[in-house]
Amino acid sequence: MLYQQGAVKRDVAVVLSNKAQKKSGPVVGFNMAAVDVVVCNLVTLWRIPAVRHKFPWMFLLISVLGSILKEFQLVPQTYFSSSRNVLNVYFVKVSWGWTLLLLTPFLLLSNTAFSRNPVFLGRRLLSLAVATVVWYLCTETFFYIEHVTGECFQRDSMDVRSSQFTSKAECRSAGYHWHGYDISGHSFILTYSALFIVEETAPMASLKTARMSMRQRVVLNLLCWGLRAGCWRGT
Repeated sequence: MLYQQGAVKRDVAVVLSNKAQKKSGPVVGFNMAAVDVVVCNLVTLWRIPAVRHKFPWMFLLISVLGSILKEFQLVPQTYFSSSRNVLNVYFVKVSWGWTLLLLTPFLLLSNTAFSRNPVFLGRRLLSLAVATVVWYLCTETFFYIEHVTGECFQRDSMDVRSSQFTSKAECRSAGYHWHGYDISGHSFILTYSALFIVEETAPMASLKTARMSMRQRVVLNLLCWGLRAGCWRGT
């Protein structure tokens, strides 16, 4: 009697589980199919030579136009003009960290379908380390240029100079304003990250995922979609 009751309970659990899978299955399948379509469209777009060749020039054009609009104050002040907005604090300032967080598993996973050679994978991972060193040296150089070309002023109008503070940190800690030649680190990191992502995800155009499992293909497509979305975020 107890055995029969246990068997009935198991049968009921199986039926309920099958019903739940039937309800959620189409939704999950539709979402994954949508991701596949987006990734395929991005890969197809990137196969066009004109898109690849003109992509870096787009950043130059945006930088020049943005500088002109900022210099002549043609853009009204909004929430996103503040350096404390959510996108700037949690994404732009740590954008290189987000890049490494998505790009590292992408390289590891795509290597299984592109080339299983550990030397090839090592070269791709080494490029991440070299790019990180370049990013660090450039940002430190920007800070140094702003330091050696700057002066401390008591007001933002820069009419009263305060010579007792010789560094940006000391000047700002005293509540004053440091004015120097400020190279936009935000523009640099967004452009640098986008160009590096595009270069490292270029093998997606010739990647053969037939040997990969369904789960690996889904994860790879999501990583590729996230990285390409990061490129357009930088623009």
